[in-house]
Amino acid sequence: MYRFHPGSCIVPLMSRGAGTDAAMTALFSGLIDDAAVFPPGNSPLPVAVTDHLARQGLPISRYVGPLLVPAACAVEAADLAAGRPIRLGLIVRPGSPVEPLHEALDALADRAHVTVAGVEVGWSPDWASLLARGVPLTVEIPRDPFDAALDDVAAAYRDGAPVQAKFRTGATPVWPWPGEAELAAFVVGCVERGMPFKLTGGLHHALRAEHGTPGDPDPQHGLLDVVLAVHDALGGAEAEVVAARLAVRDGAALAAATAALTEADVGAVRGAFTAYGCCTVTDPIGELADLGLLDPTRSEGE
Repeated sequence: MYRFHPGSCIVPLMSRGAGTDAAMTALFSGLIDDAAVFPPGNSPLPVAVTDHLARQGLPISRYVGPLLVPAACAVEAADLAAGRPIRLGLIVRPGSPVEPLHEALDALADRAHVTVAGVEVGWSPDWASLLARGVPLTVEIPRDPFDAALDDVAAAYRDGAPVQAKFRTGATPVWPWPGEAELAAFVVGCVERGMPFKLTGGLHHALRAEHGTPGDPDPQHGLLDVVLAVHDALGGAEAEVVAARLAVRDGAALAAATAALTEADVGAVRGAFTAYGCCTVTDPIGELADLGLLDPTRSEGE
């Protein structure tokens, strides 16, 4: 479990030696949850299950977490796996009732080939009722109330509950894109509370950029920007410094700074930043490979 150490300090990344292959593998292993069925990918569930299972056993699979599915589709996903081992994350959207989660957990209890990696729900005054299920729980933090919701989830975490926070980094019809300052506030807020977190929606690429058109710029945060921002926050950086890191668009500089992370740095970063959902997991993996940070074709031990 992640535990906050307030006595840590910032160490300039570029002054260190190059990161080892082991450190980079550890940094990205299991980081990218497979959110293929969610927007903007919107993959049909049979396709998502088939693709997810096809990656199992391939070198790329080490970087991929569970397949995320709406709780209402959990039984169908289990049936589509046809007895092949599969890890599922069960999701209900913020503002939705939690009953489908309870129903899905009950229905999957006798499916030996299915591992429920965790359940995810939006924060509400009664979110903690799910803790009785004994599965890892992720709670998406709203904009309002922001600090109160973070405090609520952090209190349960400090009491030993298997819970973490989540924040949406991409835009939806009801959720405007959160800029660098807003995402930095979440990262720093979690680190100051000593609470792990995951991210969702929007981290499709390695670098901060606009990925749409001039008329519709589609701003997106970058995975490497987030990794380094988490490192900065763990070192005690203020929110303004973390926001500045999130705004960096120099791919070579970000890649070099990431490669400079030591194995201890990586352990701390991943203890805080546990995962994020991405609808096309091969996109960030391919971009990380292009930047020289990992080799998705190399088997473990090579």
